[in-house]
Amino acid sequence: MSLIHEIDYGTPASKSEKTVTLTIDGQKISVPEGTSIMRASMEAGIQVPKLCATDMVDAFGSCRLCLVEIEGRNGTPASCTTPVADGLVVHTQTSRLKDIRKGVMELYISDHPLDCLTCAANGDCELQDMAGAVGLRDVRYGYEGDNHVKARSTGGEVNARWMAKDESNPYFTYDPSKCIVCSRCVRACEEVQGTFALTIEGRGFDSRVSPGMHEQFLNSECVSCGACVQACPTATLTEKSVIEIGQPEHSKVTTCAYCGVGCSFKAEMRGEELVRMVPWKDGKANRGHSCVKGRFAYGYATHKDRILNPMIREKISDPWREVTWAEAYAHVASEFRRIQYQYGRESIGGITSSRCTNEETYLVQKLIRAGFGNNNVDTCARVCHSPTGYGLGQAFGTSAGTQDFDSVEHTDVVIVIGANPTEGHPVFGSRLKKRLRQGAKLIVIDPRKIELVSSPHVKAEYHLPLKPGTNVAVVTSLAHVIVTEGLFNEAFIRERCDWSEFEDWAEFVSDERHSPEALAAVTGVDAELVRGAARLFARGGNGAIYYGLGVTEHSQGSTTVMAIANLAMATGNIGRPGVGVNPLRGQNNVQGSCDMGSFPHELPGYRHVSDDATRAVFEKLWGVTLSNEPGLRIPNMLDAAVEGTFKGIYIQGEDILQSDPDTKHVSAGLAAMECVVVQDLFLNETANYAHVFLPGSTFLEKDGTFTNAERRINRVRRVMSPKNGYADWEVTQHLAQAMGLNWTYSHPSEIMAEIAATTPSFAGISYDYLEKMGSVQWPCNEKAPEGSPIMHVNGFVRGKGKFIRTEYVATDEKTGPRFPLLLTTGRVLSQYNVGAQTRRTGNTAWHPEDRLEIHPHDAENRGIRDGDWVRLASRAGETSLRALITEKVAPGVVYTTFHHPVTQANVITTDFSDWATNCPEYKVTAVQVSPSNGPSEWQEDYSELSKLSRRIAGKLEAAE
Repeated sequence: MSLIHEIDYGTPASKSEKTVTLTIDGQKISVPEGTSIMRASMEAGIQVPKLCATDMVDAFGSCRLCLVEIEGRNGTPASCTTPVADGLVVHTQTSRLKDIRKGVMELYISDHPLDCLTCAANGDCELQDMAGAVGLRDVRYGYEGDNHVKARSTGGEVNARWMAKDESNPYFTYDPSKCIVCSRCVRACEEVQGTFALTIEGRGFDSRVSPGMHEQFLNSECVSCGACVQACPTATLTEKSVIEIGQPEHSKVTTCAYCGVGCSFKAEMRGEELVRMVPWKDGKANRGHSCVKGRFAYGYATHKDRILNPMIREKISDPWREVTWAEAYAHVASEFRRIQYQYGRESIGGITSSRCTNEETYLVQKLIRAGFGNNNVDTCARVCHSPTGYGLGQAFGTSAGTQDFDSVEHTDVVIVIGANPTEGHPVFGSRLKKRLRQGAKLIVIDPRKIELVSSPHVKAEYHLPLKPGTNVAVVTSLAHVIVTEGLFNEAFIRERCDWSEFEDWAEFVSDERHSPEALAAVTGVDAELVRGAARLFARGGNGAIYYGLGVTEHSQGSTTVMAIANLAMATGNIGRPGVGVNPLRGQNNVQGSCDMGSFPHELPGYRHVSDDATRAVFEKLWGVTLSNEPGLRIPNMLDAAVEGTFKGIYIQGEDILQSDPDTKHVSAGLAAMECVVVQDLFLNETANYAHVFLPGSTFLEKDGTFTNAERRINRVRRVMSPKNGYADWEVTQHLAQAMGLNWTYSHPSEIMAEIAATTPSFAGISYDYLEKMGSVQWPCNEKAPEGSPIMHVNGFVRGKGKFIRTEYVATDEKTGPRFPLLLTTGRVLSQYNVGAQTRRTGNTAWHPEDRLEIHPHDAENRGIRDGDWVRLASRAGETSLRALITEKVAPGVVYTTFHHPVTQANVITTDFSDWATNCPEYKVTAVQVSPSNGPSEWQEDYSELSKLSRRIAGKLEAAE
């Protein structure tokens, strides 16, 4: 094994289809028009010295190292800023160029520390490399006089130009003394990340990089995406892990285990110790970029809180008892058999994990169907994107997004509805902002003023700040304008959709009751804003819609998804680059968990369990008879547990007590069960009610695949041994064997082979093929051997696109005198889901607690000041947290996150859910906010329960 080295071509690739031919150092080379001479040289295998150039950002031309000579032209132009032209004859190495480059390097080194042997970048320093490349052997200028290197002069005077190292960021350091002012970090922050947090302060010799207005990195607008660290050619910006461990010696490409973007990273290692995660430029989802979570927040994998041995207890009030793996498997198998004998076959079930691999998820649903003998399997998609599966399946015939992420580079108008990409899907958010800076127009439909509404060099053309729960009304009113003003794409509809269904839908949306004016009182959105947004989307060119949980987590989540599909079809924005309907998935493999048959009514590939032919495929392979009756969804399992008919559950990698709505109901259901088996990294909140705990493994400790939000199947590669002894798929297999199933998989590739053999959309997938292709988007089969970056190109999967009436029905969750405000929930950039991973990393520096966002008007009416403890109460329950007064939320709306279990925000949310899928209505809860003195009585009781449930026999302290 060795380090994977990626070629830095110095400048971005040209997208021109026209080619030109030139000669560089005697070699003829043909490249696309617009390519820089520097990049053309690299493509010819000729490396021109450089410091300010890198192919992740545009050419800058400041370092003056990359100079070349061109026959017939005067001077020595910078190769990074000089484009190629037909017939050019270029020389990259002449006596004149050698002298210039040496002189430039002398100037750099004369104001740079000479601590190379002890420098953290030793072995990975471009300045050091370039000094060698230009043949620098001496510095004639000396090191005295004005400099940025020494805190004091030889005479002891304070050096005003010297600055101390900034170590405020938990993940990297900034050492100004080593900065060569190449501006690569500044440009990466602007062009790649789009935050504009860095600048060059001062002029001439006084120039230096500055976060914000001479702030520390931690207190600045920096989002710690790592783009600046990756771009830095010296040790100015260096990962603390590299300083502590040293340079890595080998690496493997793997896939991030956080959000649904599915970024590819090089895991760079020393032995089995992870040194750093570096975004892989060939990763087709992230194209070499990253966010703070994927880049830096991997410390949870080695955190002291990880449970590494199986544990059992008879009652949830007992301390945990560590046991062997064999004893744990035997106990679970015995208990599940007992429960089924006593209460019936349907009395147990399981929940698959959207954080585990496709292969692991497939095995869990197989265990439940083949081993438990029922279809009582569900997944966290139930509480997030199940309406996507239903709604897109009805309209288009397939339950996934239509585009790849590259598609955003071709869009002209973007609707972002119910999503906050810069916080929840930050790498895609950066790609979207880049396209917006290039001129694409943006429409935001969201109750909050998210960052995309107004941020540096990005401003939404329209922000429709709708009342929570009125998505259907707003999208239908957009359709009303498009239809009544004749802005629909008739040719597309006649060719690709059912015209009679369109006519029926058009008649429905044209009704005056669906006009923006008629619905303004319901939605709270000015009618002219709606009309302007509708006209822009219909007339603006390629129109793309991106949506998130603010669409699906409603009582009409499925209806809104179908309304969005109607809008895309009506405007002809399906089936080509730059358009489409794009759900932004929450977890790393939530798409994959759905694909693998994690719903109680569907086998892998979204085929209903009642279909005889589909069941026959699996029955023949598995050697069992499968039930043709849909099983229980998660809410049904909990209801049945309270009723006394559901008694055992196997939960892999999900924390339903913290993530699911109506916490009191979830806890009552879990408490009523006789055998709760939790498989996870940590003793999570659900484990408070568990009888068996099976230690899980991280994405760094296993092989497999994840499927991201764009249907991209990416490899996950093991880079270290599982600290618990086994990958999750092995644990599930051993459990299946204990229950009498003859499973003999020796590697996840064999599981994928079974998936491909039984699931048409995965028919062309194998580990060998993924190794060859890098990644593939399903469907991948005989019809699409290289995968399907864009869906529905020549027609819809279901045949004709289906227009569906989307009647707005107000939620049953109503505000009133007791609960006059509406609560909606979401994420922040630095934390992830229930926080089990990110709370065990340095990310807590940015978000140490959940806060309640409240508008100044609502806060003033209640006598609440910023930072005050407040009581947040609903019909379901109450909790306390501290207030954050902000105009991001509208009057009448409050907002919080659910990353910290001490808050237990879901004790507030109710049991209202989507009419089609039971997806909970997290986004609309009627609440009251009032001053408080601190945590509520319920929080204190729950905290005490958590401490008791985490006791481990023989351990001095409870596990956290």
